[in-house]
Amino acid sequence: MKKRLHLTDFLKGVKAGNRVILSQAITLVESTLESDQNLASELVQSLLPETGNSIRIGITGVPGVGKSTFIEAFGKMLLDQGKKVAVLAIDPSSQLTKGSILGDKTRMETLSADKRAFIRPSPTGSTLGGVTGKTREAMLLCEAAGFDVILVETVGVGQSETAVKNMVDFFLLLMLAGAGDELQGIKKGIMEMADALVINKADGDNLSMAKKARVNYETALHLFPLADKNWSPKVLLASSTESEGLEEVWNLVQKYLDQMKGNGFWETNRAAQRLNWLDDQIQFLLGQAFLKDPIIQKMLEDRKPKVQKGELNPSKLAKSLIQLFFKK
Repeated sequence: MKKRLHLTDFLKGVKAGNRVILSQAITLVESTLESDQNLASELVQSLLPETGNSIRIGITGVPGVGKSTFIEAFGKMLLDQGKKVAVLAIDPSSQLTKGSILGDKTRMETLSADKRAFIRPSPTGSTLGGVTGKTREAMLLCEAAGFDVILVETVGVGQSETAVKNMVDFFLLLMLAGAGDELQGIKKGIMEMADALVINKADGDNLSMAKKARVNYETALHLFPLADKNWSPKVLLASSTESEGLEEVWNLVQKYLDQMKGNGFWETNRAAQRLNWLDDQIQFLLGQAFLKDPIIQKMLEDRKPKVQKGELNPSKLAKSLIQLFFKK
């Protein structure tokens, strides 16, 4: 039986940058066991003074746009510049096992083999659209372990991209040239959230299409109103396989952060993200306490068949359950 680590073991290991213990610490915060959740909460609280110094970058785009290939090439470039890079790759979950399906370590073999990098695929479970519920804690643990840049890769483009946006400093949208609107499946909503668009796979026969797409997206972005932070999203070209355009992306990230720190938005944004985290945790813990309540469980078990048969309005039952829970 594997020996259970104590809080001091986790603290010492994470601060030392021990990747094995860092992995175990993230497993701890992802656990649904109450004892693990209590220990994880103490761990994150104890490590808060060691956090906040990394650059957090969210990377999204439709499946097939080349997110993993881009992240591996981009991460290797950052390593060559002396950075320590952590990748939190949010994998879709198997509905049977609830485990990760894609396993980004198999898709980023070179990066995962480098001791200066850390890659953690996390299953989404039942979380809406592809953001694991414990991504924030995982980021903080990586920061405490001394990683300079944290890249958060999402499954694809959906409602939960707002969740990613609300936990990173810079939000990067990868695009393909020549893909129709049906394939892109994104447009205005997601483009308004992005701090930069990168047209990936801009090489070979695709290069001319990528250049045309860049002009089209730049034109579209000019129609959007300027955000409160006074930043107009930029459109760049990149080729992960040729390692082209990656330095330009990194230079743009740094330019953005310099501007945001200069105008006060960076800290205002992080403060707002902490409050979002609080709101999410309150909802999560309330939901957990509600569903674990034996009286609620019994009433649900009794009433669910009527809902299934269409004899009972789900909204009416939900309201009754909530009223019962809070009257106790």
